[in-house]
Amino acid sequence: MPTPAADALALPTPRLSHLVDVTAALAAHAEQHDRTADLPHAGLAVVHEAGLLTLTVGAEHGGPGGGLTDTVRVLTALGRGDPSVALISAMTLFAHAAWAAWPADSYAEVLAESVRRPTLINSLRVEPDLGTPARGGLPATTARRTAGGWELTGHKIFSTGAAGLRWMQVWARTDEDPVRTGAFLVRTDSPGITVERTWDHLGLRASRSDDVTFDRVPVPLGATLELAEPGAPGADPGGLRAWNALGIAAIYLGVAAAAVDWLTGYLRERVPTNLGKPLAALPRFQSEVGLISAQLLTATTLVDSIAQAIDRGEPVEAARPGLAKTVATTAAIEAVQRGVALIGNAGLSRRHPLERHLRDVLCGRIHTPQDDVVLTAAGRAQLERNS
Repeated sequence: MPTPAADALALPTPRLSHLVDVTAALAAHAEQHDRTADLPHAGLAVVHEAGLLTLTVGAEHGGPGGGLTDTVRVLTALGRGDPSVALISAMTLFAHAAWAAWPADSYAEVLAESVRRPTLINSLRVEPDLGTPARGGLPATTARRTAGGWELTGHKIFSTGAAGLRWMQVWARTDEDPVRTGAFLVRTDSPGITVERTWDHLGLRASRSDDVTFDRVPVPLGATLELAEPGAPGADPGGLRAWNALGIAAIYLGVAAAAVDWLTGYLRERVPTNLGKPLAALPRFQSEVGLISAQLLTATTLVDSIAQAIDRGEPVEAARPGLAKTVATTAAIEAVQRGVALIGNAGLSRRHPLERHLRDVLCGRIHTPQDDVVLTAAGRAQLERNS
């Protein structure tokens, strides 16, 4: 079944000129979502209605064909408003960017639904015993061949947006000999799926990265991605590893930007009686805010420059997107920590959003690619070049 013709779809038009409004709409409810840790349905609806959730749908499918540069810009804006909404949205944007790996009939369903409502997609890879697959190993989740296709059984954790997903790309092994691994495409209205509310996290509390169990879930025979024997060269459809690294970096740069927004407002408004003028008038505070600005500018420029190079089709060294992610998340974390140190107790009060930004930005370190893997690979490559 071919994908719908471009003129048959009416996907929301992305309003990139209105990103400030989208950020404000998300920020208005971010604290509430953080307190309740409920899935931010209203925020995701805002992203959908602004045409941003389908930004990366290709022009051949009636979409805007947004590239990595636009995606980084959007995710920074969403992260500035509500990083939980940003992270859930990012997973869907990445999936559309890699649409070529999808079976045509399944992707046609995704596009048709995306016209009407937020249609969320995510890859479910992490397991209780295995941990992150980026460090090697085979999944325990197993796909068994049946007369009509596959039957999927297993348990995934840290499944971002689980309760709101429409499609899950579930990494699993087959029961064949030899074993193959790959992603199995599962509609979440399929029988045998249970989402257990287990997410109780320090930051990104509304991302609802819950547990999902699969009990003999039926999957059509062709609804698989990159099914191959372990150890085979891994495909990277659409350069998705770079999209993931730079997109994740953008979210946390957005969190840091929100923290700076609040910090500068606080420093302008706070007038201690013994000083008689705002804290913003003191050289110490000016210098520290200047240092924060310099760190964030450097990181943002690095992320943007690599995204632009990829969009232009220029060769980019494989390690660079990961290095940019490490540089950006480190700068974002340090920026928020400096802000907290600068103002003391007020920075950790739940009356103010800075403590929420601190909790959220710390999550930047846990995403793949993680810092130790990135730095080891980059260091090894540098040493080999100079040998």
